[in-house]
Amino acid sequence: MDVVCSGLSKTYDEGTRALRNVSFSFNGNGIIAIIGRNGAGKTTLVRILSTELMPTKGDASINGNSVVHDENKVREHIAIVPQEARAIQWLTPMQSIVSYLLYRGFAYSEAKERARSTLKKLGIGKYENVLNRKLSGGTKRKVMVATVLASEARVIFLDEPTTGLDPISRSDLWNLLSKLKKDYLIFLTTHYLEEAEILADKIGIMEKGRLMAMGSMEELRKRVRYQYSIRVIDRKVKIKTSKGILIHGLDGSKQVMTTEKEAFEMSKDLIKKGVKFSTNPVSLEDIFYYIVKKPMNEDSESEDNEW
Repeated sequence: MDVVCSGLSKTYDEGTRALRNVSFSFNGNGIIAIIGRNGAGKTTLVRILSTELMPTKGDASINGNSVVHDENKVREHIAIVPQEARAIQWLTPMQSIVSYLLYRGFAYSEAKERARSTLKKLGIGKYENVLNRKLSGGTKRKVMVATVLASEARVIFLDEPTTGLDPISRSDLWNLLSKLKKDYLIFLTTHYLEEAEILADKIGIMEKGRLMAMGSMEELRKRVRYQYSIRVIDRKVKIKTSKGILIHGLDGSKQVMTTEKEAFEMSKDLIKKGVKFSTNPVSLEDIFYYIVKKPMNEDSESEDNEW
């Protein structure tokens, strides 16, 4: 399976520029996670790739089929759970999935067989005849995922699928998606940086309609100057850095993003002083803030925006 974006731009009628020259490609199964603040363009990108919205400029293809010129062929390969999607309260999971599959053209007997098999695969087969309104939030969200998986689609779009879930339900869904990505290409948007870091094979960082970076965690770490993070909780300890960035936390903690060499030297010094600290490779949160806070030309459409 492959997704290719070539210079995608979208300007809405009122003049809002939601996407600015977005280009990237991905081939194979796995999870692509797109992260960014509200209004960064994540949902607009998903709507274009899933043929719900036409771009102002550029094109994209899924398995070689253009979202601009071959949208009906694209729809044969994809399924989407939009951000606002909810399980219909007065239906059961079985009825929800069968209804969706009938809409996609499956015969009733095959739709029912697929629904039962998928619910069982996702570990919620025992709820197949329970009204959706009686299910927990996490199980309802699994029903939505089961609905698209039951189709023949191999490219799945999930727009902020874990928003509003409690930590345990979110963890359960993470485990499910980790297993599913072996057989599907899953395009995921999320506000949770930890979610992207744990699940994704490729992570795209969007800001003001631009794709600022895309890559694996290791590839993204190479995009920043500093590979390691040292955090000191004790607000009384004075920290100095000659090569890195010193960040003061709201809780009084101090964080230094720096090079491997300086991290090693600082760690030795802190150990000698008996100071409690932690040293880790920079996290996605560190990378995100580093990249989105870099100065950028608001009006430039020609900057390198391809991954």
